Amino acid sequence: MQTRTLGRSELSIVPLIFGGNVFGWTIDKDASFRILDEFVDRGFNCIDTADVYSRWLPGNKGGESESILGDWLQRSGKREKVVLATKVGMDMGEGKKGLSKSYILKEIESSLRRLRTDYLDLYQSHQDDPAVPVCEALEAYDLLIKGGKVRIIGASNFTSERLEEALDCAREKNLPGYQVLQPEYNLYSRRQYEAELAPTVEKYGLGVITYFSLASGFLTGKYKKPSDAKGANREARVLKYFDERGQRILAALANVAAQTGASPASISLAWLLAQPTVTAPIASATSTRQLKDMFAAVELRLSNEQLDLLTKASAY
Repeated sequence: MQTRTLGRSELSIVPLIFGGNVFGWTIDKDASFRILDEFVDRGFNCIDTADVYSRWLPGNKGGESESILGDWLQRSGKREKVVLATKVGMDMGEGKKGLSKSYILKEIESSLRRLRTDYLDLYQSHQDDPAVPVCEALEAYDLLIKGGKVRIIGASNFTSERLEEALDCAREKNLPGYQVLQPEYNLYSRRQYEAELAPTVEKYGLGVITYFSLASGFLTGKYKKPSDAKGANREARVLKYFDERGQRILAALANVAAQTGASPASISLAWLLAQPTVTAPIASATSTRQLKDMFAAVELRLSNEQLDLLTKASAY
């Protein structure tokens, strides 16, 4: 199975990443363990989570996803087979948020404890903190890398301006720089990444791992019309895609599915994998059937004509 490296690092991953936001949210611990076992046993090796997952669920405090993943790592003994990624910076309540040096150095200890590991392969700033100079966060990461607690760092939800400021600071002050960007990017949500962030990615040679790769399920073919999303966990997010452009994208996916026999989910992920700046899409599954669609995407090779059809249908 092919692999790709994360940015300029030596971290090699199979180009599909499991999104751990579902652990402790839409699937319980036992189901999470089954999904994780199958994902890694099939040769895939990168799992992405965050300290804040899934604080949005009533009764949760954040850290639920990391805790379930940590329990699985301990039970399975597969830590060395996994490229483990988590994030820091979003609101954990009680004033715990941001990218100050002191907070990063404290919060990583909570993540490591929940994940039952002594190091992270990839530690990411979950969102920019405009109240903190970009160099301050890098100083914290520098200490963590030198201490063996982190291998490489990444950023998510940054503007191109702030990202470049951080990358330039790293170079000027000999600090570790972000090697990975995690942006929202999919067949529907293209403009911000392609117009603003992709030039920065190419300029600095960053790896790119995309979130909302399936547009909250809209690109899986599960929702044919707005009423199909009623009661879904992400109903509000899904409904926003049902405009004229979204309908064109669904029609193009159905066309390519008829040609290839592949599912819309596999096709949507394969389109992302065909984009020259994308290292790997992040996607989640709550069943083994959904996992199979994810696995199939890595082997699916869309023709130039099929890629062009999808790209034109999703033009903005």
